[in-house]
Order: sequence, then C-alpha cells, then structure tokens
Amino acid sequence: MTTEPLSRARIVAAAIDLIEREGADAVSMRRIAADLGVGVMSLYNHVPNKDALLNGVAEAVLSEIEFTDDPDAHWTDRVRMQARAFRQIAHDHPRSTMLVVSRQLHSNAGLLPVERALATLRSAGFDGIDAVRVLRLFIAFIVGSLLREVGVTPTFAPVHTKMINAEEVDPALFPEVSALSSLLGSCDHEAEFEFGVELLIQAIAVHPSRREGTR
Repeated sequence: MTTEPLSRARIVAAAIDLIEREGADAVSMRRIAADLGVGVMSLYNHVPNKDALLNGVAEAVLSEIEFTDDPDAHWTDRVRMQARAFRQIAHDHPRSTMLVVSRQLHSNAGLLPVERALATLRSAGFDGIDAVRVLRLFIAFIVGSLLREVGVTPTFAPVHTKMINAEEVDPALFPEVSALSSLLGSCDHEAEFEFGVELLIQAIAVHPSRREGTR
C-alpha cells in the first residue's frame, strides 16, 4: 500500500482508473476510499461530494490534452489541430469521455479549448455571434463523434451495428439500407471524423458572414 499522502489529485486519479475499468456508475465515495485504502470521511477533506469528484475527473482528463495551437497558421489548420486534440480524449480515456462532454466546466481546463476556438474563429473573420454559433456547431459534431467512437451511440442511428444484416433487411421496403448495409455496419472512426471536420471547415469558409481578407 502506498504511503503517498491523500490529496485531491490522488483521489481524482483513483476515480479515473475506476471509471476506465468499470464505468462511471461504479464511482462512489465509499468505493474510491476502499480502492485507496483510506476511511471514506477522509475523502471529504479534499473533495466535498461525488459531483465535485466527477467534475474533477472531467477537468483532469481535459488538462492532459495537448491543445496544440499555432497562432501564425491559417485558421483552417488551427481548427483541424484543435478538433484533433479534443478527439484524443476518446483514445486516452474512452470511458471518461462521457463525463468530459456532459459537464459544464468553468475551470481553466474547461475554458482553455473554448478560448482558443473562439480566438481562431474571430481571426477567421467571424463576429462574436457567428463565432459562438460555429463553435457550438463544431462541439455538436465532435461530441457526437466521440460518443459514437466509444460506443455510446450507434454507428449510424437509428440502425444499430448489430441490427444491420443484409439477409434480414427487406430490400423492397428499405432498398438503400439493404444495398449499403455493409457500409452502415462498419465505421472507420478516424476517417469519419476527418471527413466531418473538412466538411464543416469548407462550409464555414464560404459563409457570407465571414469577412474576407482574414487568415
């Protein structure tokens, strides 16, 4: 058993480890205390409650992501870098992804990607209103992609991957689903993500509200 002093960071790390092994539903203050070999009441000296602990997990996961950014790069390249950095969550902490995308975080870790994205969109020539709208559009796409990638949502809703069997689909009723069943039943997550990012970039690049002459 470790002799490392109990701290908020150690408690949060234990919660992340538990989530990645068993899922967020397994988290409780009592379970974390047992995993750390300490009394449950000692946790409350560092984390006030379970909700604060889960916020801490989301913040810790976000803080590990390297939001690489180059202010001198073209805004489209900056958007790509930021989107790919956020997608890294699904690779490094797949079962903690739900916490990251479902919690409103007002800490530095939570606000940093928002600040960088807004700065990029403003430099691209969008005013404040449209910069926020475009940010929300990207967030919706990225969150949906991450949830699909970690298996929370179907590969192609509402048809679940396990349900797509060409022999079981009536081609008279669903000719396109039948013809494309093999494609609907598989998903190259990286290719799908890159396709979506490029499509969004192309769309916002020609949006009439964007001022010309910006990088």
